[in-house]
Amino acid sequence: MPKNKPYVRPDMQAFLDAVAAMNGPTLAEMTLEEARQSYVALHGMADRPACELAVIRDLSCPGPGGDIPLRLYDAREVRGSGPVIVFYHGGGFVIGDLETHHALCTEIAAQMDLPVVAVDYRLAPEHLFPAAIDDCEAAARWIAGSPDALDRPANSLVLIGDSAGGNASIVVSQLLSDTPADAPVSLQVPLFPLASDAVGSASLEEFAEGFVLTKASIEYFDAAYQAPRGDARAFPILGDHSDAPATVLVTASLDPIRDSGRDYGAALAQAGADHMHIEVKGLTHSFTNLRQAVPSTQGELERIFAAMKLMLGNAA
Repeated sequence: MPKNKPYVRPDMQAFLDAVAAMNGPTLAEMTLEEARQSYVALHGMADRPACELAVIRDLSCPGPGGDIPLRLYDAREVRGSGPVIVFYHGGGFVIGDLETHHALCTEIAAQMDLPVVAVDYRLAPEHLFPAAIDDCEAAARWIAGSPDALDRPANSLVLIGDSAGGNASIVVSQLLSDTPADAPVSLQVPLFPLASDAVGSASLEEFAEGFVLTKASIEYFDAAYQAPRGDARAFPILGDHSDAPATVLVTASLDPIRDSGRDYGAALAQAGADHMHIEVKGLTHSFTNLRQAVPSTQGELERIFAAMKLMLGNAA
């Protein structure tokens, strides 16, 4: 009996059809600079315009490989002590920067009414594993220290990121659990993260092509990043989940790395961790940055924000 086709939302299908009609080169066919520019262009085309905020300011913090560029977002000019959201962008640890996720970060700051600090960590292949994670950890520790440059005292951290950034949010949570920062992690929000090795998973084969993120792109990122299979800083499923912070885990039903995120949800459940797992139906990887092209994704993002507020309330 033939397998039923997966459900795809009509607006998602329209976007997938439009991308397929472009018939553009694959990541492997591009130069590194072209791949990075294409990621900026995709989000610029597909995402909603950035929100107007009282504060959007570039700054930096010290890191193990030099200064790490950061960008502060806040709907309020002045803010007292409270949670600070730390955002790690996606892109396989190879592409992505402060610009690719700028609109999304403004949306998070506006909807959550909390300061957001986006981290522009070092990328592979110029900087192999664990350079990106080292930067993500260093930035979180700096933000937790409530430096004068930030002017927003952090009483806790909310770590959030998409895809590779979702991986980083889990890994940094584990690292800060092992060696605490000046402020605790009150919530982690991995969005369609790579948590376990996706190789051999059913979702990787089922959605190998035609669903935004491809199997070939995953292999491209993997070869560039060069993360060892047995290291929990690469695959946080291998880490200790007993001390995981409150978690809002998000997966997408049409994502080739969906099963990796599901694995992490199962590990949290097995460990008795306080968590919510939202799997959005009929959407692909990177749906959080497709809100203009795929309008139904905005409602899903707002559902994530509602879950974050609920979990932050429980953690208070």
